[in-house]
Amino acid sequence: MLKKYQEKIEKIIATSRQVFNDCALENGAIIAANTDLRYYPKRAANYHFVWPRDAAFVCVAGQKIGLNNIQENFFNWLGDRPERFKKEGLLFQNYAPNGIMEKDNFQPDQAGTVLWAIYEYFKDNLNETIKYENLIRRLADGLAHDWQGTHFFHHTVDLWEESNRHTSSVYENNHTYSLAACARGLELANLMIKNNLWLEKAKQMRTRIDFAYDSRADRFLRNKGKEVTDWTIDGSLLGLVWPFEIIRADDPRMIKTVDKIEKELVMANGAHRYENDMYDGEGSGQEGAGAWPILNFWLSIYWVMRGEQKKAEKYFSWVLQKLEEDNYGDLVPEQIFTDNGRRGVYPLAWSHAMFVLAAEKLNVIPIPM
Repeated sequence: MLKKYQEKIEKIIATSRQVFNDCALENGAIIAANTDLRYYPKRAANYHFVWPRDAAFVCVAGQKIGLNNIQENFFNWLGDRPERFKKEGLLFQNYAPNGIMEKDNFQPDQAGTVLWAIYEYFKDNLNETIKYENLIRRLADGLAHDWQGTHFFHHTVDLWEESNRHTSSVYENNHTYSLAACARGLELANLMIKNNLWLEKAKQMRTRIDFAYDSRADRFLRNKGKEVTDWTIDGSLLGLVWPFEIIRADDPRMIKTVDKIEKELVMANGAHRYENDMYDGEGSGQEGAGAWPILNFWLSIYWVMRGEQKKAEKYFSWVLQKLEEDNYGDLVPEQIFTDNGRRGVYPLAWSHAMFVLAAEKLNVIPIPM
C-alpha cells in the first residue's frame, strides 16, 4: 500500500528535517511552529512558543533522521530558561523562546515526556547523561514531590490543555495519559540515575492507571477519580502503549479501548482527539475540530505493535493522501478539515515528528539516514 507513496515519504522526511531546523532557535528553544516564516498561514493561531512536550517528540524524531544538533541545545535551554522551573521543578503549559511563561497550567506529562526524550537520546551510552544530572533530577524530583500517592498536589491539565478540564486534589482524580507519561518518565530517570523514590512514585501512578480502567465502559477512561469520572472517549490513551509502554498493545483492556477510539473518533479514516472537540486552530473561531495527523500516526504505530501492518498503513497513508488532495505539499498540519476553507496551523513540528516516528515503525524509510 505504501510503495506508491515512497517518493512522497522521502520528500516529507526531507521537509521534516527543515521544519525541525526552522523550529530549533539559536538559543536552544524548540518552538511548536515558526510563525516568522512565509509558509505559516496568516489566520492560524500563534504557536511561536515552546511546549516542552512537543519539543521532546521533535528531539526523538530528529535523531531518527540524523538530525543530532538540536537535542542537547534544547536540554541546555530547558535547564536554564523556563520561568520558575529552577525554583519549583515543575513545567507549565508553554513558554516564550526566552523562557517567559505564557500560560501557567501545570501539565505534568511534559516533564515525563522530556525524561523519555533524554533517555532515548542517550540510551546507547547512558553514562553520558551525567552532564544532565541536574536537569534529570529536577524533572523527576518535581514530579515525585508533587505526587501525593493517589493524585498531584497541584491542579493539572492534560496534553490537550483544555483549561476548563483539570484535576482537583480535593477529589483525587487524574488524567490517565499524564500518569502514563509521568510513570514512564520516572522509571527512565531511574535507569539514568538510581533513585528508589522515583520508582515508588511510578509504581503508585501505575496503580492509578489500572484504576482508570472501567469495567462498565469496557475501556480506560481519560480521567477517573473517587468522585469525578470523565467518560469522554479520548485518543490520547494510545500513549499508554506508545511511547510510554505502560500497557501492552495486546492487553484485552487496551484492545477494547482502541476499539472504542476507532468507532467513535475515526471518521472517514481520519482520527479526532476526543468527542465533541471544537478547537480548530484558527484564532478564536472554534468552528469544530478536524482530524489530527498525530493521532493517525499514533494509531499506525499502535497497529504495527499489534502486528497488523495493513491497518497501520491505512492510517498512515490517509494523511499522505489528504496532503495531496488539500494542497499542503509536504507540510504536515495540526489538523485536516473536511471543508477546505479552513487550514489551521501548518506545518506543526509535532505532526512532522509523529510522521517520522510512525515511518520508522512501518520501516518505510532507511533510518538512520
